[in-house]
Amino acid sequence: MNLLWQCLCACVVCMGFALVFNMHDLGILICGGGGAIGWLVYCTGNKTIFSAFAAAAAIALFSESVARLRRCPVTGYLMISLLPLVPGSGIYYAMRHCVLGEYDLFFSTLLSTVGMAASLALGAMLASSVFRSVFPRIAQHRNTKNSSP
Repeated sequence: MNLLWQCLCACVVCMGFALVFNMHDLGILICGGGGAIGWLVYCTGNKTIFSAFAAAAAIALFSESVARLRRCPVTGYLMISLLPLVPGSGIYYAMRHCVLGEYDLFFSTLLSTVGMAASLALGAMLASSVFRSVFPRIAQHRNTKNSSP
């Protein structure tokens, strides 16, 4: 029940940001669904850096496929759906440790936060690149299949 509640909260948060980013109609629900999918993948992976990578890849695949179906840009769906995974608290606590002079905690928190942010970027980039390289081949195969007598 707790995981369902967290996914619902991620969905609502993404829907709120979709309004801020001027998404309309079904796009708001799609962004909420992307955020919920990403949070579900992240939580089922025990909130590790690898699970953040997998969540970003899942969000990127979802965003790419929905953007193709709706004929809309991918960027809005991808950015909004990734927002619940952004390590804002890690940045805050790293700076707090730095200001307090706790340099060991500062460096460990900073490295963890940078690793999380890098895994998000790498997961989204890799999944989008794979999808964009495979999708034209699928469309090309479908077009040649339909045009043959």
